[in-house]
Formats: sequence, structure tokens, C-alpha cells
Amino acid sequence: MKKLILFLLFCSVAIVYGQKPAIQLIPQPVEIKLSDGSYVLTKTSTIGFDSQESRNIAELLFQKLKVSTGFSFIPQLGKAGSIQFNINKIKVDQVGTEGYTLVSSPKGISINANTPAGLFYGMQTLLQLLPKEIESKTAVTMNWTVPSVKIIDYPRFSWRGMMLDVSRTFFTKDEVKRYIEQLSRYKYNIFHWHLTDDNGWRIEIKSLPKLTGVGAWRVPRSGTDDLLAKPIPGEAATVGGFYTQSDIKEIIQFAQDRYVTVVPEIDIPGHSMAAIAAYPELCCTKDTSIKVNPGCHYSDFNPDGTFKWLIDNSFNPSDEKVYEFLDKVFTEVAALFPYPYIHVGGDECYTGYWVKDPGCQALMKKMNMTRPEKLQAYFVKRVEGILKAKGKKMAGWDECIPGGLDPEAIMMIWHGDKVGIEAAKLGHPIVLTPTSSAFLNLNQGEQTVEPWIYDNLRLKQVYGFNPLLAGVDAKQVLGGEGLLWTEQVETLYQAEYMIWPRGWALAEDLWSPHASKNWTNFIQRVENEFNRVDIRGTNFSTAIYDAMIKVNVKNGKIALTMETEVPDLVIYYTIDESMPGKYSPKYSKPFELPEGPITVRAVTYRDGKQIGHLITLSPEELKKRSSLK
Repeated sequence: MKKLILFLLFCSVAIVYGQKPAIQLIPQPVEIKLSDGSYVLTKTSTIGFDSQESRNIAELLFQKLKVSTGFSFIPQLGKAGSIQFNINKIKVDQVGTEGYTLVSSPKGISINANTPAGLFYGMQTLLQLLPKEIESKTAVTMNWTVPSVKIIDYPRFSWRGMMLDVSRTFFTKDEVKRYIEQLSRYKYNIFHWHLTDDNGWRIEIKSLPKLTGVGAWRVPRSGTDDLLAKPIPGEAATVGGFYTQSDIKEIIQFAQDRYVTVVPEIDIPGHSMAAIAAYPELCCTKDTSIKVNPGCHYSDFNPDGTFKWLIDNSFNPSDEKVYEFLDKVFTEVAALFPYPYIHVGGDECYTGYWVKDPGCQALMKKMNMTRPEKLQAYFVKRVEGILKAKGKKMAGWDECIPGGLDPEAIMMIWHGDKVGIEAAKLGHPIVLTPTSSAFLNLNQGEQTVEPWIYDNLRLKQVYGFNPLLAGVDAKQVLGGEGLLWTEQVETLYQAEYMIWPRGWALAEDLWSPHASKNWTNFIQRVENEFNRVDIRGTNFSTAIYDAMIKVNVKNGKIALTMETEVPDLVIYYTIDESMPGKYSPKYSKPFELPEGPITVRAVTYRDGKQIGHLITLSPEELKKRSSLK
């Protein structure tokens, strides 16, 4: 009987998610059953809500629909709306705290949930069921239809996050709100706000005014990160900005209205050059010449993972004035953010200046420490105590794991599964943010087409992400998070390009059942979503259409393998210095290059039209790639 049920469920899903899915949603719901007919939204349609708890969602839907449809259906309390939002009177265990049911028919649409958050996610699904023109910023005259469907949906993980680094690039209050609004569309519920780093302190601390008076500003520079000129003595620091406490309260409320939790990060003890520029007495060297880093070369990172900071950017863990400073900071941060967790960073802390400091050496001797890394554990434990005194819990990068923290502290794992397993064994709840799946600042396409960063992360790699670790209790895995570091992201337009469509893949990794994931089907929904966000005015990358060329050495000769992420594309290529097109050789199997200085060019086509970028690999590039094999 169970096998029969599973087979019927598979068949029903296959009908909806076949080669041309009738319903294309991101993230994919848990269960969908499609029926005949559709509901037609008209000027006589109404929006109903059954309680004050559901009113906010009804209002949000009204504000969205009136722009693109031109209809004015004022939300009304009651149960007779053409589109009806209801809080379940009897809790439905299956959908939990964030799930919902959505039923549409020619008679109307009903969305039911145990909580307002569930209704909000149901509303986002409803918007995706409407034609793509619903994203228009002006009224469109057309048939506004919603297919007849029954959806049962709930998330796989409770922590579905996206981080924005506003230290390296400052984004305005309105840009941050736009970022949060975009995340909420795909059922993300955590906005991780990286507020401080070497490149800028972005949060107003009224008791420490120099943090923003000095630490929020740097000298103007443009160009490739790490190759920029260092600040010149006397040069005006004019680039930057910060969020006032009033700004932060407004952003938090905006996020709350969309059921997004804001987790602030104050990155310490390392990555603190902006704070030290304002208060140099807090570091070991007490160097008053330290300035906010405009992106210059201040560190050396080695292939084995070791590193050295050329300027002191870490707080002095042996100085009690540092903890007095941090108490002031976290007093104001804790008062601003109503949520349980505050992220304290803890990553990439260089101990070289601690080794040379008499105060640090005395503390090590007093505490019987054999390695300077123990000072970081001491520091992190002290900071955890400060947070606890303010009723908060700690979150930190996985370098905080050896700190002897309370098990309730969240560890964000970016160094791989082994580190995540270690954190779980210590009892910590974990959030997975691996470089191999979640670093959205990495290249997403061919490195000769996109500005090269230091590694590559294709859409398919992100879609293959599974936060569950072997041997770890699933209850300890809160979920995952995408990270957008902004060393080479200078505008929100660029940020959107880096996030989408990889953010759609991650949304599905964290919301949808793992067993239902299907790459071919997902790509079809991605292409559908391209059309929607284009109308919305959101930027995105089309790197999925570009040829991927792998260079190997076979029998002393360079051999090439070509493929695409999108299944139905054709690759045309040339090795004779001509430009490739649909009359050029069609790639069908791996091949060896003849001797000589060959330039390889490749381009992808669909239905007789070019769809991907031209990829050009020079003789020098081919040699470089083959020598790496």
C-alpha cells in the first residue's frame, strides 16, 4: 500500500513538474495537486482576513496587487474574501510554524496557516502563481488567472539565511530594505547583517561616537581589491556611511513585517581595523596611524590556510578596557535588535601581535596557556558573558568552536563538514555556510568573462548543497546561509547579479524536500523566474548559458571537454582564429588540440540563436589551465 501511495504521488508530481511544468515555483513546495480550471482576478475580487494576526499579510498583498492590476480591493475582516487568509483555529501539525495550505479554484483562493508567517509564505506562492506581469510597476490590462491547485507546503530547515556585507561596501537604508524584500519572496527568514569589519563600522553607537565619526569612512579608491594604494597622510576619508539607530529600527520593522529575523554581526576580535582606527588604544600596538582599510593589501594568506596581517587589526584580549568598550557596544546593539542572537564574528584573527605584547604574554602565563590561539578562546568566552548579561545568545564563525562556549551558541560552519561535525559533538546548533556551496561572492561563470575573484561557484554546485551532515543529529542542523562578501561588489545592482539565480538554488536547498530536487526541472523554473525578475527590475546572472570548458592533458596533448549547465544548449567552437557561430563545428565529444599556439573560442546556441557569452581561451590561458592539472 505504501509503495502504491508513493507511486501515485510521484505520478502527480511528474504531471506538474514534467518537461514543461504547468506551475513553476521557487522554492518548490512539498506537495502540489493541479486541477482543471482557474480563478480569474477581477476588479470585483476581494481580500479577506479572519483576524488581526492575518491582517498584515492581506495588506501586503493588496499593496502588491493594486500596482500591477490597477484594482482596488480593500482588505476586509471576515471569511468571505475571494482571496482569503485564515489562521487555523486548530493547529495543523503537518505544516508547523511556517507552513501553509493554499487552495485555488474557479470560485476563489484560500490560504491557511498556523501562524502569520505561514500565511506570508503562502502569499508569496500565490504571487508566483499569477502571470509574470504581476511584477509590473504600472497597471497592466490582461487576464489575471491563478491555476486551480492544492498546495501543502512547509520548510525543511528553520534557518534560511542570507548575509550582506555592508562594511566593505555601504548600502543605503532603502537598498538594505530592497535586499530584504527580495529575500522574503523566496521564503528566506534570516537576514545576517555584517555591520563591521576592517573596511567600515556601519552601526551608530551613541556612547562611542568615533566609531562612526572615524570608523565609517575611508579614502576613495577604485579598482581591484588588494592592489589599491594605501591611505596617504592627510588624505580625506570621504567614502562610506553608517546606519543611525533610527535607520536600524526602521529596517528591523520592515523585516519583521516580512517575517525576516535580522541577525547583526559585530566582527571581533579580528577584522576590527575600522574600530581601531577610531580607538587605537584598543589594539596591542596602539598605532595611531592606522586608518580604515580602503581595500589595500594588508594581509598575506598562504595556500595552507595560514595568514599574516601586516597591520594590527585585532583587539587586545588582555586589556580590560577592551571589554569595557565591548560592553558599551553590545549594550546598544542588544537594545536595538529584539532577537535572541548576536553574531560576534571570530574569524581570521591574527595572533602575531598578541605574541609580542607583554600584557598578552602575562595573561597567557596566568591562565597556563601554551598557544596564543587560547587567547582568542578566552576573548570569545568573555564576550559571551557580556551578551548573556544582556539577555542575548552568541553566534559566531566556526573559529569560535574551541572557545569553551555554552552549547546554545550557534556555530556557523564555513570550513567544511569535519568542522561542522566537531561543533555538533560539542552540542552546538550549527548553520552551514560552506565555501563550496554558499559563498555567493565567488565567480559563477567562465573566469575569462567575469571579473576573477579567487574561486568559482556554479549554480549547479549551489543546487547540490545539502546541509545535513553524516553522523550529526538533524535537530542540531538549523539550516544554511548564503554569504555575500562585497570586496568586489560596489552597487546593489552588482549584489543582485551575484545573488540571483544562485540564491534561488539555495532557497530550494533550505526549504524544499531534498528527495524532490531535480536539476532539469529547476533550470526550467529558473528560466521562468528570469522573465519575472526582469519585469520587476532586479538584476541577475545568465552564466548558466555559457559553455564550460575543461582543459586536461592526454598523451602530452591538451584535451578539451565542453559542457553546459542548461541541458538543451548546443556548443559551437573554433580553433582556427575564426569567430564561432551556428555554422562552426558542433561540440559532441572530448577532443585533442593540434600542436601550435591555438586559440579556442566557443559559444552556446538554443533554437538557432546565440544565448551564451563568447568564451575565448588564448594559448597562454590554455597552457596555464593545463599546467594546473
